[in-house]
Amino acid sequence: MPASKGDPPTMNRRTALRLGAPLAIAAVMAAACSSSKSSTQSTTPPASSGTTAAPLSGTISGSGSTFQAAYNAAAIQGFTATQKGVTINYNPVGSGQGQTDLAGQLTDFAGSDVPVPASSLSTFKGGSILYFPTVAGPITVSYNLSGVSSLQLSGTTLGGIFSGAIKKWNDPAIAAENSGVTLPSTSITVVHRSDGSGTTANFTAYLKVAGGSAWTLGAGKTVNWPASFQAGKGNTGVAQIVKGTNGAVGYIDYSDAKATGLSFASIKNYNGKYIAPSLDGATAAIASATINTDLTYNPINAQGDTAYPITSPTYIIVYSTQTDANKGNILKAFLTYILSTDGQNLAATVDFAKLPSSLVTQAQAQIAKITG
Repeated sequence: MPASKGDPPTMNRRTALRLGAPLAIAAVMAAACSSSKSSTQSTTPPASSGTTAAPLSGTISGSGSTFQAAYNAAAIQGFTATQKGVTINYNPVGSGQGQTDLAGQLTDFAGSDVPVPASSLSTFKGGSILYFPTVAGPITVSYNLSGVSSLQLSGTTLGGIFSGAIKKWNDPAIAAENSGVTLPSTSITVVHRSDGSGTTANFTAYLKVAGGSAWTLGAGKTVNWPASFQAGKGNTGVAQIVKGTNGAVGYIDYSDAKATGLSFASIKNYNGKYIAPSLDGATAAIASATINTDLTYNPINAQGDTAYPITSPTYIIVYSTQTDANKGNILKAFLTYILSTDGQNLAATVDFAKLPSSLVTQAQAQIAKITG
């Protein structure tokens, strides 16, 4: 399956929300604008609306994942359209920093694409935490290579590229997977995240399972990248470097890659099919994933002919016990909105996949565990 070309960026809802994300998520909103198997691919959540009958008033703040930032902006806008007394601030600083901020009780919620490491749970001053899956999306392998509009890459080849062993675009390993494509001898410029990132954690988790011996750098929110690579802040930072550098390649969430107008490769999945990143491919990957009792799940390299292999979950993490009752009520109402039909239907407007109905139902039920 050939690589896909991201739609040219236009000033639509998706682009407007993203371009203004660091400010719009806070300032515009302030202006009131035992594991179980997922058994269905249905993505229509049972709740019809996330609106709250009683008006709320107050401010909550979160930080973390840049991957989920565009969806958060849309969800905040939708929620505060009816809850005009509420302000929700969200600072997209990366999953790692988001977890750290919540641990220190500097924020009311964290956005994260990966669970908190077990070794770090004791640092969370507010006690036990809850994971609320919100949406999901592909992590693209986006590239800028003059004259090349179609590209297929396997995990092994990606492992060689992102470990620095494959240095030219016409390397025999790349050529073997792209018969009929004229590949230039252009040097490969690898672009990675400079911050602690859930996107990095999920991308390197894929390379760890699919890259074989070609991948040598391990997996995590940060890895020890070669000094010759370039680094960008957040997904948007990586996207801008790739866009401006002929020969560049980087891992970027689908939403930002499309908004930036990048080309992205089709990736060889578990079943041996080359799959272009898409919302349908992400949905297929989620449907194959096992849902853990804490509602985390791992769709990386999921089985299925149509499953896109580098699909990322993303979560809002909160304390189960809230010390401020009013903030707790706002959090519960906001999560209720996200997990409603209205909230889930926002996903596609900013290029994310909504959750299967079975997972939505479990997450909705868990809201009752937030007390205070």
